[in-house]
Amino acid sequence: MARIIKTGDTSAAWSGRFLIGKNSGFTLIELMIVVSIIGILAAIAVPNYQWGVIKAKEAVLRENLYNFRTTIDQFYADQGKYPDSITELAEKKYLRVIPNDPFTGKNDTWVTVAPPPDPSGGPAGGLTTAAGGGSGTTAPQGSVYDIKSGSNLVGTNGTPYSEW
Repeated sequence: MARIIKTGDTSAAWSGRFLIGKNSGFTLIELMIVVSIIGILAAIAVPNYQWGVIKAKEAVLRENLYNFRTTIDQFYADQGKYPDSITELAEKKYLRVIPNDPFTGKNDTWVTVAPPPDPSGGPAGGLTTAAGGGSGTTAPQGSVYDIKSGSNLVGTNGTPYSEW
């Protein structure tokens, strides 16, 4: 139940702990203090959020590179050669889809690394074909030995993503 309190020319109702009437509400200084506190908290939280987003993208990049590299190794073990392109990994069902580079947002910006030359003159692994009775002809070795990010940004550890 509310009690009516007369104060000068205005009257207000007292209900429990709060005064209800014409003069209820927040003052400008109270609102400015609250907005200032929210601004300070936002100024602290936004850089932490941005740092967290970068760390999450780096984790996705590490995982994508790991999956690519193990898939290339599996392809080499199965086929006896490296893939000719990363799309060949998806075409032959070694990957469902080619993942997006988390920093470029595209799946066609991956940079491929060719296999190193074999010192014996043959492909990496020294595979030769049986055709020609051991004539020394070599099997094709493919062109995707490793894969790197196409991003030109630098990671939180100081190493460019294109060198991971």
